[in-house]
Amino acid sequence: MLKYFELHKKYLVYLPLVLYWLLILTLTSLPGYDVPDVKINDKIEHLMAFGGLGFLLNLSLRIQNKFTLIKKHPAISTILIVSAYAAFDELHQLFIPERTCDILDWTADTIGVIIGVILMTILIFVFERKRT
Repeated sequence: MLKYFELHKKYLVYLPLVLYWLLILTLTSLPGYDVPDVKINDKIEHLMAFGGLGFLLNLSLRIQNKFTLIKKHPAISTILIVSAYAAFDELHQLFIPERTCDILDWTADTIGVIIGVILMTILIFVFERKRT
């Protein structure tokens, strides 16, 4: 499975990651009164959004060949990168009207990233096991 993604990484991995990350950046930059109400708990929204980001970034880090240390430890790298981004994202919301910086939102973001990484790891394990 990873070989196929490696062959088509620009369109199947990098483009979805960049578009998804831009979507998160856009949504977290909206003033509070412009944020769409999706009728679910705020922490669940954070968990799902950053879980998706963790899932996509983890795949990207697994198939990249430029940084060997990151390729060797994609799960830890993903968690550190996205968790740090989530912290900066929360801080940047201090400057957005009707938005707040909340440590519980950052916690939900980080838990979401961990779940996304776990799901990607399981998915790869299942597909690689079926292949052999």
